[in-house]
Amino acid sequence: MANASLTPSPGTLHVVATPIGNLADLTERARAILAAVDLVACEDTRTTGALLTRLGLQKTLVAYHDHNETDAAEKIADQLTAGQSVALVTDAGTPAISDPGFRLVRACRRRGLPVVPVPGPSALTAVLSASGLPTNGFLFVGFLPPKSAARLTFLERYRDFPYTLALYESCHRIEKFTAEIVAKLGPARVVCLAREVTKLHETFLVGPAAEVQARLAAGSHKGEFTVLVARGDFTL
Repeated sequence: MANASLTPSPGTLHVVATPIGNLADLTERARAILAAVDLVACEDTRTTGALLTRLGLQKTLVAYHDHNETDAAEKIADQLTAGQSVALVTDAGTPAISDPGFRLVRACRRRGLPVVPVPGPSALTAVLSASGLPTNGFLFVGFLPPKSAARLTFLERYRDFPYTLALYESCHRIEKFTAEIVAKLGPARVVCLAREVTKLHETFLVGPAAEVQARLAAGSHKGEFTVLVARGDFTL
């Protein structure tokens, strides 16, 4: 018997995780849903279009991103109400996790429309699983504000947080943010900096913050970083 979960249901939003680097990480179910839905709502039509081309698929794409999220969410919800099936994707990883998607999912929940997760790659969970830092509890905060004062305030507020802190940081600010960790939390605080996860040049820098800072300065900064900060009493 065919697996019914591989067939999208009319009027259903499918929240589809896509690879964060390695195309082989796309699940069989995600591929099947993308092939069968009426339209794909995506963060960047060029990025998703390139992915679909590699999969041999041609689909109707609808732009859904930070700048049009509010209006687009209602329009897509209207299409779902009319009986169309929709896949929601972001440029990479799982939608709505520090990526566009929340407002569309909320609009569907408000209308009583079904929302089905199609789980898969996520930089956050991938790095947590391979970091060696405690994962029994963690606080994920997405991207911190770009200004140094706001980041220092955050680090001070969570200095004694009893679980792992998890966040994303850009290649342009990672050196400065690592220096702020050393200054505010101390050189011995255990951290993990991961970049290019699942790609050819995947890199994990794990250890006391001061040591990681020195290793970071000597290496490449290409790509988005996932940063983990262990609780104060943790040692490797």
